[in-house]
Amino acid sequence: MAVRSTKIDAFNLPVGRIIAGKYVVEALLGAGWEGEVYRVTEVRTGIRRAAKVFFPDRNLRDRALRFYATKLERLQKCSMVIRYHHSESFTYRGVPVVALVSELVEGEILEDFLLRQPGRRLHPFEALHLLHALVSGVEEIHLQKEYHGDLHDRNVLVQRRGIGFEVKLLDFFHWGRPSRANMQDDVVQLARLLYDAVGGPERYSRQPPEIRTICCGLRRGLILRKFPTASHLRRHLESFAWAG
Repeated sequence: MAVRSTKIDAFNLPVGRIIAGKYVVEALLGAGWEGEVYRVTEVRTGIRRAAKVFFPDRNLRDRALRFYATKLERLQKCSMVIRYHHSESFTYRGVPVVALVSELVEGEILEDFLLRQPGRRLHPFEALHLLHALVSGVEEIHLQKEYHGDLHDRNVLVQRRGIGFEVKLLDFFHWGRPSRANMQDDVVQLARLLYDAVGGPERYSRQPPEIRTICCGLRRGLILRKFPTASHLRRHLESFAWAG
């Protein structure tokens, strides 16, 4: 008897598809190496949720599912972490698959948000406000002895709130046990997010010293010498003196 392959690179679940007999697919929110994320509505209550559907060959023995569920549960009190609810199983073209169901948060992928801004970038003052929101959230995660591991503009949801920003993190990267090096990678990636938010390499030479002091030309050693932890970077943002 032929063995059905579990190799799936895309689900492309149609709008209206019911998964696990409980959720109606509304829209695809994003896709990554491990699977796809959908906005869904719970049939019984009408409440909207997010469902991350894992590609079977990248969730062998539910390792990826358990990793995400465990980490989200452990970090449930951290402001930037999406709240985990439960998992569901269903069949896709005869292949068993699982979905991680979580809260649906409002916001826009940071990359898309930046593309809508004048000049496709933020004013330095705005960018520093955004960085402060990100750093404060990452600091909470680090204080729980955890890390993100893959901070970039496709893994951040952002929404303006007055003069500040509300941010949520997507797709924690599975590198194994947390370490000082993992957490320092998060700090360097935060500096890179600032660098990109103000215009990247084309604009960097014209940035004010408040920006260049943090980005350090993206030289990892310099960044970590000034800001060995997220706490150091957060304190700097709350206390530095403006040059101009």
